[in-house]
Amino acid sequence: MSAAPARSGASAAVLLVLGGLACQEVGASLAVMLFPETGPLGMVMMRLVFSAVILLLIARPRLRGHSRAAWTSVGLFGLVLALMNGLFYLALERLPLGVTVTIEVLGPLTLSIVASRRASALVWAGLALAGVAALGGGGWERLDLVGVLFALGAAVAWAGYILASSRVGREFPRLDGLALAMALGAVLSLPFGIADAGAALLRADLLAIGAAVAILSSTVPYALELIALRRLPAAAFAILMSLGPATASLAGFLLLGQHLAWLEILGIALVILASIGAVRAARPPRGASPDEPLAEPLG
Repeated sequence: MSAAPARSGASAAVLLVLGGLACQEVGASLAVMLFPETGPLGMVMMRLVFSAVILLLIARPRLRGHSRAAWTSVGLFGLVLALMNGLFYLALERLPLGVTVTIEVLGPLTLSIVASRRASALVWAGLALAGVAALGGGGWERLDLVGVLFALGAAVAWAGYILASSRVGREFPRLDGLALAMALGAVLSLPFGIADAGAALLRADLLAIGAAVAILSSTVPYALELIALRRLPAAAFAILMSLGPATASLAGFLLLGQHLAWLEILGIALVILASIGAVRAARPPRGASPDEPLAEPLG
């Protein structure tokens, strides 16, 4: 393959990744708009249920022939999925979209720093801490404490998601493990979602928007990123995914009218730089497989 087609393919892959990020944040913005009708946990339930249905139809996972350890891995993965989505949406109810995603990114960022064996990891950790301090520089009174705690919980859950998805990716072929875990996460979310949304779940228009959120936040980004990964090195892909807080802030401003103080914008920029630096410094985990599920947020 000549250099020109290769560059063209890489450029197209970058656009696919950015398009996936945009879809994710549009989906998150739609979810926030539905909170007055469904509540955050009702939205989580619809998101997980529709995502599970789509994944099960696509993957058609085989249920027989798996070990007890494999099913335990799926169970833990499903629990982490439900927790991550629930905490993320509960944080979104109280914090701006950009701030929520920035705090959530601290989970995989911390995991990358811990996994790195280079002294430069301490630099990226310090930069991330400076970014968090700058987020509060716009006035900690503007940041709801409970919302921050929910976002931090989502960050921990996202780190757990990465570890769980890696394990399930080794034990199940293709998307089978993810589809089964998503189905379990959907089941776990049912009682909380029904209690939060109530009669709103009987409205066809809200269910349709809930399905759109699932497609925009999960199905479309996942498909675009799978295509992009065939044309981009994994490290380049991870760096592009680090731009999530920026796309979230832009979506929050354009779609939800959420304005950020300049220090908060600086904090988001510092966390993005720390994420990029940590990705470049981290070594690939031993035994990693290209068939493992993507370690991305479901926000």
